[in-house]
Amino acid sequence: MGPMLTYDLMETARVTNQWLGATAQAIGAYPATGLMANPALQWIAAWGEVTERSFGRMIMKPDWGIPSIVGDDGRDHVVSIERVVTRPFGDLIRFRVLGRPEKPRRVLAVAPMSGHYATLLRSTIVSLLPDCEVWVTDWHNARDIPVSAGKFDVDDYTLYLADFIEELGPDINVVAVCQPVPLALAATAYLAEKEPSAQPATLTLIGGPVDPDAKATDVTDFGRRVTMGQLEHMVIQRVGFKSAGAGRMVYPGLLQLASFISMNLEMHTDAFTQQIFRVAKGEAGDHDRHNKFYDEYLAVMDMTGEFYLSTVERIFKRRDIARNAFSVNGTPVDISKITDVAVHVVEGEEDDISAPGQCLAALDLLTGLPDEKKAAHLEPGAGHYGIFAGRSWRENIRPLVLDFIDEQAGRSGSRKPANDEKAPQRRRPKPVVEKGATPV
Repeated sequence: MGPMLTYDLMETARVTNQWLGATAQAIGAYPATGLMANPALQWIAAWGEVTERSFGRMIMKPDWGIPSIVGDDGRDHVVSIERVVTRPFGDLIRFRVLGRPEKPRRVLAVAPMSGHYATLLRSTIVSLLPDCEVWVTDWHNARDIPVSAGKFDVDDYTLYLADFIEELGPDINVVAVCQPVPLALAATAYLAEKEPSAQPATLTLIGGPVDPDAKATDVTDFGRRVTMGQLEHMVIQRVGFKSAGAGRMVYPGLLQLASFISMNLEMHTDAFTQQIFRVAKGEAGDHDRHNKFYDEYLAVMDMTGEFYLSTVERIFKRRDIARNAFSVNGTPVDISKITDVAVHVVEGEEDDISAPGQCLAALDLLTGLPDEKKAAHLEPGAGHYGIFAGRSWRENIRPLVLDFIDEQAGRSGSRKPANDEKAPQRRRPKPVVEKGATPV
């Protein structure tokens, strides 16, 4: 009962702050307040507007908001979202661009299950849609899943990925971002042994912790300092009475959000202070840069407790993937069984979440894969977000990913960066596996 009451106490605090913000905003909206020259009233109303919006967004799943894509014919083509596979903990959805011929490139984007919804990849999806047919893993909020649906840990996550890949066929190109990188690798190895004909055509791994010990970050340091017992005691709670998943053990989204914000508290405090002043002066917009970012950033989802704990224990502490000792429901998964799937590793030089080397470790594990099917790229100056959704992704990494897909399919690459001389070059496996290697 204790963890459930703690969960409801956090939700009570959230609702209270949302109510206080709405009340302050309403006070400032009374016509009578216009008779008072004190600017404090405008500031209070502005504080209320920002506060109400911020705390309200924390329990809302953002919309994909992809109305249309411009086709090769110069016309806008409406994008419809279709559910291809529906499961209790996550669906496989497709973004179908209506009224255009199907593109030869077929991409499955594997979204992280790390506190935010799959909509975190919205800009990534939008950038791929003009040139690809795109599917994405749409993970569900654990607080909305009844206890009767059972457990969901890293084994189940891996099996979900394997099923989604098998559903889409052997010409699918998997692009995994951040947290699912090691499990996408494991799912491919699982298929290599169980159903070789269902393996994907290519596997692109972007900034994920295949070997967390390759280079330390605050994330890996935390995993080393805290025991599993301490971790379970500190972060795992039971979903409260208000939600369909009442009683389910979860790592609450609100608790995750508090952790995210504490890592850069000064930056977030300044961002909200500046936004309050912009609202007070009438300079803010409903979809301005601040709201566009924080509407997504503040929308958090609960993870099942068993998924979070098994990820920490098996990926970070025991390093099951890095040691090629991973298993799915007791069945060993041998990464060296991958012999036909071309693998492309992408890292950011300034990534402080999954540091350079952590994702690159995948190439060492692929002992059965020929060198010509391996590639790696280190993006200079890029942070974690930039390698899949920022400027680095748009200008350099996305073209490289599409060219890699085309090369493996026997098509000539046609998406090189505009200024190829200044573009970071792709690194081949032999030089990059060695420490201190530089791009060639």
